[in-house]
Amino acid sequence: MTDRTPREPNAAGESKLSDVTSVRAGTSDVAAEQVLQRIVFPRGEDPLDVRPLYIDEPEALASTATVVSRRHLRVPAHSKLSLASYFNAFPASYWKRWTRIEEVVLRLKVKGSGRLDVYRSKANGDSVHLQGTPVSSEEWSSLEFNVSLQPFEDGGWIWFDLFTNDAELEISEGAWTTDQPMPRQQVVVGTTTIRPSECIEALKTLGEDPQVMHVVERVIVADQGPQKIHEVEGFDEAAKAIGDKLHVIEQENLGGSGGFGRVMYEGIHNSDAAQVMVLDDDIALEPDGVLRANAFARAATQPVIVGGQMLNLQARSRLHTMGEVVDLGQGIWRAAPGAVTDHDFAKKPLRKTAKLHQRIHSTYNGWWMCLFPREVIERTGMPLPLFIKHDDSEYSLRAGGHGYPTVTLPGAAIWHMPWTDKNDATDWTAYFHTRNRLILAALHSPGEVKNNIVKQGLKLTLRHLLSMEYSTVAVQQKAIEDFLAGPSGLFDSLRTALPEVRELRKDYDDAKTVSSAREFPPPSADPIMAEGLLNPPVNPVVIAARASKALLHNVKEPDQHSGERPQLNVPAAAARWFLLGNLDSATVSNADGSGVAFRKRDPEVFKRLGRQSVANYKRLAQEWDRLVEEYRAALPELTSADAWKQVFDSK
Repeated sequence: MTDRTPREPNAAGESKLSDVTSVRAGTSDVAAEQVLQRIVFPRGEDPLDVRPLYIDEPEALASTATVVSRRHLRVPAHSKLSLASYFNAFPASYWKRWTRIEEVVLRLKVKGSGRLDVYRSKANGDSVHLQGTPVSSEEWSSLEFNVSLQPFEDGGWIWFDLFTNDAELEISEGAWTTDQPMPRQQVVVGTTTIRPSECIEALKTLGEDPQVMHVVERVIVADQGPQKIHEVEGFDEAAKAIGDKLHVIEQENLGGSGGFGRVMYEGIHNSDAAQVMVLDDDIALEPDGVLRANAFARAATQPVIVGGQMLNLQARSRLHTMGEVVDLGQGIWRAAPGAVTDHDFAKKPLRKTAKLHQRIHSTYNGWWMCLFPREVIERTGMPLPLFIKHDDSEYSLRAGGHGYPTVTLPGAAIWHMPWTDKNDATDWTAYFHTRNRLILAALHSPGEVKNNIVKQGLKLTLRHLLSMEYSTVAVQQKAIEDFLAGPSGLFDSLRTALPEVRELRKDYDDAKTVSSAREFPPPSADPIMAEGLLNPPVNPVVIAARASKALLHNVKEPDQHSGERPQLNVPAAAARWFLLGNLDSATVSNADGSGVAFRKRDPEVFKRLGRQSVANYKRLAQEWDRLVEEYRAALPELTSADAWKQVFDSK
């Protein structure tokens, strides 16, 4: 029987194993600082494919629920649906592990006729019914469900389902809240941009919700592009929505570390806010993520970095990354143990995906969305002057060394183009990947990491050379040489590295992109000849044999006509060394399909870059210990606010 008797909010009801739950008629009014996570629904301008992130609906439903507004849902008669969705289920295990919250209260307004049931999950994904109540009211009334967080140490979510018979049921103003005292803290939200039109869309979304703007002290835009954001259509609308909280700071292009560093500097030195959040500029924003990260940081038992998860901007129902770690033995990031990647909620909802119910332990979070308590920045310092790549992972490692962990919080997320759809392992950014990985490893990894870096680096170099990616190898070698030169030039490189890399790449054919393969003569070879080369070798003996064959092919003179007419048109997914290493030329598509490059085999370049690579990796192994000492000794100056201020003030 459902207990509808008014009672004290923290009084314990009947215990079901370790669950303490209760339901009562009450008031949905609660102070804003007591709200942990609002129940929200898609925005009017959102595409239809985001709907599974908010509502779990049976496919066979004759008439779907109506989203009346961001906070109001109408469920038709003869329906059953669940709010066990990415944005509306409550990630209880994260709150249990990292915050002082012991019990959450689901508060919402209801009208109509039907039933509401609250469930939780275990770490293995099994569902447990907690409490439910029938609803029959012609006017809006309020319900409260108290749920203990005691059983959520290893994983689990909380959610509720809705059921109707002959009449419709409406819910409004739903939220997961707490009756425990919570401090009120404001956040500085900042971004950096060289893509002002994309940034404007994120600013508009941020400014549209009064409750979000209530916790935002100011919005900082580090404007680094050649076209200034105030010159772009839509800026006036975005500025009006945010009002006098918007602060645009124009500066030269100092990369992500310089742009986000400016946000951190302004947030700490020119603001009294307790938190600083950085957002990428080319995102689609779920504005409630700002509120959720803000609440989580306020409730945490110790200062923690609160990261947001990444959803796929090009396939909006897919979770691209759930959480990541830095593998110190390799000096590189990867998915966290147990983390689900590229999960499509439209195909498999939360309730039916057991792996999504485990609590994932991350050691860093990308700066597509990341919140820092003031204390973390004050003690950890500023980002390293790395321009882009590894500035975020290095920062979390450094903060972790000061006792500030990183938590990647489900339900606090943005949509961003996944890195799998970019060429950033082979284009100009390969320089920053290589140099900055070495810097991160020198600062944080054990000494034996050099063996893995040298071994992997030589193997990767050979793959690039066999794939006719000569520009990639060239910029990677420059990266190693710049790392070997020591840390003294890092601040200067914020301004010089990118133009130098672009100058280095400009004479390599694989770095020259045109819109389509139609701009070249049709391929000379029969596509069938490539079929036998497409299957990747897995047996070590076969790998060695095919690599040896490709190596011998690459030191021979190419066919005299291959430089004028490609042998094959190769899509990005098939552009692997075991195919390209046997060709003399090919057009190869970009990862995002936006264009192609005409790669041409050149034995002299192959041998020159190969010799350079062997020499550089030999030096790297020999000088590693010295470089570790130099970079670690330079770290305090490289991350000091005073040093960064000189960069910001200089022109």
